[in-house]
Amino acid sequence: MRLLDRYLLRQFIPPLVFAFSAMTSIMLLNQVARRFGALVGKGLPWSVIGEVFLLCLPFIIAMTLPMAVLIAMLYTFSHLAADSEITAMRASGLSVLQLLRPMILAGVTLTAVNFWFTDQVLPDSNAELRNLLINIQRKKPTLELREQVINEIPPSGMFLRAGRINANGGRLKDVTIYDMAGTDSRRVIYADSGEMGFAGQGTDLQLRLFSGAIHAFKQSDPTLLQITDFTTNTILVKDVSNRLDLEANDGVRGDREMSTCEMMGTVRDAEYEVDVAASRRKSLAQRDLRNLLVLPALAPTPRVRRGALPAYCTLLTTIRQRLGTAKPDSATQLDRPGYEPDGLWGDRPETIPLTVPQVAAAGVRRPQVLTSWPEVSAARDEIKSATSRGNQYLVEVHKKWAISVACLVFALVGIPMALRFPRGGMGLVIGGGLAVFAIYYVGLIAGEGLGNNGIMAPWIAMWAPNLIFAALGMLWLARVSRESGSTRGGDLGELWDTLTSRFRRRKAVA
Repeated sequence: MRLLDRYLLRQFIPPLVFAFSAMTSIMLLNQVARRFGALVGKGLPWSVIGEVFLLCLPFIIAMTLPMAVLIAMLYTFSHLAADSEITAMRASGLSVLQLLRPMILAGVTLTAVNFWFTDQVLPDSNAELRNLLINIQRKKPTLELREQVINEIPPSGMFLRAGRINANGGRLKDVTIYDMAGTDSRRVIYADSGEMGFAGQGTDLQLRLFSGAIHAFKQSDPTLLQITDFTTNTILVKDVSNRLDLEANDGVRGDREMSTCEMMGTVRDAEYEVDVAASRRKSLAQRDLRNLLVLPALAPTPRVRRGALPAYCTLLTTIRQRLGTAKPDSATQLDRPGYEPDGLWGDRPETIPLTVPQVAAAGVRRPQVLTSWPEVSAARDEIKSATSRGNQYLVEVHKKWAISVACLVFALVGIPMALRFPRGGMGLVIGGGLAVFAIYYVGLIAGEGLGNNGIMAPWIAMWAPNLIFAALGMLWLARVSRESGSTRGGDLGELWDTLTSRFRRRKAVA
């Protein structure tokens, strides 16, 4: 590495570390402010509270690293340009593209680090945080109930609404309980007031209601309604724990708790289901058509095969197997045997396999057994549901890659912005950096909605902000590289004057 490259990297690393630490600390403090009151109010030990905030760090780091790259690029090159160091380098025969080389290397390195972090570390931490928060919510559910809102009381199948709730004493006012636990019967319990507490070993929730009525009815007989008035009614809800069980784990993971290969396995299964349902619709249509035309039945439809996982997942699995760190992964399992489309259609009476001359000679017609509408509708709904699920996971996969590549994209944007406005100072660094990232983040959120709803292809929806900013950065770099100096660019005031002057000219022409 050349001396100049090392010098530029030494100028870049300190502001990168400072920006990364500052923004991570600010976002962590935001999480502390949002969650601290609820966690302390549950009487949790400080070790558990600290674990919650520690598990919030990976998600924060995945977002702040690209932001730190942008701010560090703006600070480094605006500082070098303001001190005329860029002018000296240009006078020595160096081009902007040559100055860009170490920064591109740094951007590629940070992209790889961020992707590994978001793909291998972040899903596990998100899963642990989710399980920990669920276990915390099961402790003292009286503190989780909100006034004027229908609150679920797991795992009883009851829903409670109260006009007033005293979380400390467990007193309730204007109570309505919807009991949906029964398979055939339903109850709605009204009470003027009540009290909540824990019975036994602190695992059962006891509700004592005063001055109310119970409205009970059965779904099998909607005309029957039984009303029972009561002065005091005690309801015991089993297994509502008041103790914190950190070992409980439901084992369910969402798209943000899964790695790229796990999500691609889900996408592969969704595409497989779409192919199976589409093949079934096609075969049903062909069978109905041949029945109506009195044609012989077709041979059974061949089995639909699953697609292969990406080469990245295969390579990662091979590396893990050689290192002895491989773990059972549903995304890398082989196809399930016997899962053939013709085995999903049920036993339907098939047409008599007679040829047309045989039918004409016999003077008979084959029975016309046509497909019912529920079968066609079920296949259509399966296609729609599987496509939606596949899009959701594809969006998350592309989102992981896009956010990681943003480290490189922001390097392409930050360098020409800093060279064009070298006297922008900290206003350019902070204001410009936050403005660019805000626009990028809004585009990412909008693309996520478009991709999930199938309005736009997932890869286009997630990569559009990167492609737009990368194109703008390269065009700006080409323009800056053609300019002879680097200090004649003004500050943010000059940028504002340029924009307002163009607006005034357009207004005068109109």
